[in-house]
Amino acid sequence: MMKNLILASGSPRRKELLSLYTTDFTICVSDFDESGVTAPTPAQLVEKLARGKCLAVAKDHPGAVVLGCDTVVDVGGEVFGKPHSVEDAKRMLRALSGAAHEVHTGVCVSDGVRTESFVDSCRVTFFPISEGEIDAYTATKEPYDKAGAYAIQGRAALWLDRLEGDYYTIMGLPVSRTARLLSRF
Repeated sequence: MMKNLILASGSPRRKELLSLYTTDFTICVSDFDESGVTAPTPAQLVEKLARGKCLAVAKDHPGAVVLGCDTVVDVGGEVFGKPHSVEDAKRMLRALSGAAHEVHTGVCVSDGVRTESFVDSCRVTFFPISEGEIDAYTATKEPYDKAGAYAIQGRAALWLDRLEGDYYTIMGLPVSRTARLLSRF
């Protein structure tokens, strides 16, 4: 196991998932400014975001191995981030209703000398969601801290028709691929 592993994320889900690999790590939330980051595709965007978060923490922690991650929901090339309002959450859920979309998680690891990254993607298909279900769901706190206004580990699991790929990618950390990458550091 590597020494001085840092998770550059405050996500409780990522902390829990990284704990499947090791409990010997610290958390240092990145102050990386995502606002100006652009890329030609959502998958390329999420890799740039993960890399930016990782390197922002790595520069302040020489000798540490830093893990940075980011996840986006991709609906036909449009990134669905965390909703800004109830109406924004409803818009996203209507777009996801009865349709397939992609979830991309970017992972980056750096020891200050070497940096490696990858993107893992899943295809998610939802059953149709009624307006009543959308209204009830958006009246809770659940949709507002998750990309795309949902997370299938919560009530949105009721709408999941099909999943193609690694479930943990949707949760924000593809555990097996991340463990393999970390083992090289």
